[in-house]
Amino acid sequence: MDIKILLSATWVVATLIYLYGDVLRICSGDLAKKPMSDMNLNQFVWLGIAVLMLTPILMVFLTLVMPQPVSRWVNIIVAAFFFLFNLVGLPTYLSLWDKFLIAVSMGFNVVTILYAWNWS
Repeated sequence: MDIKILLSATWVVATLIYLYGDVLRICSGDLAKKPMSDMNLNQFVWLGIAVLMLTPILMVFLTLVMPQPVSRWVNIIVAAFFFLFNLVGLPTYLSLWDKFLIAVSMGFNVVTILYAWNWS
């Protein structure tokens, strides 16, 4: 199978896990326990959050259209970033199911890194 398709699929899975976690956080009431609206964030912080959330979605497309050497390194760097970002944030999640979903997404970050690293 084409490595671009596999890498793109890992980003689809990671994105869906993030979205599923968000939906469950809303439904379980965990989001209401830590509302971001109480943090008084400015527009630049919200823009940063939007960019952060958009990145895995864009990686689905960019993986398919970037040249191989560029795509390889971008996949490694972005997946490593999300792995570390989620690792640092893992203790802040309230529910066991949420920690599980983040751990699974981190597993897919590792798979992304391994596929990209071995892509020649």
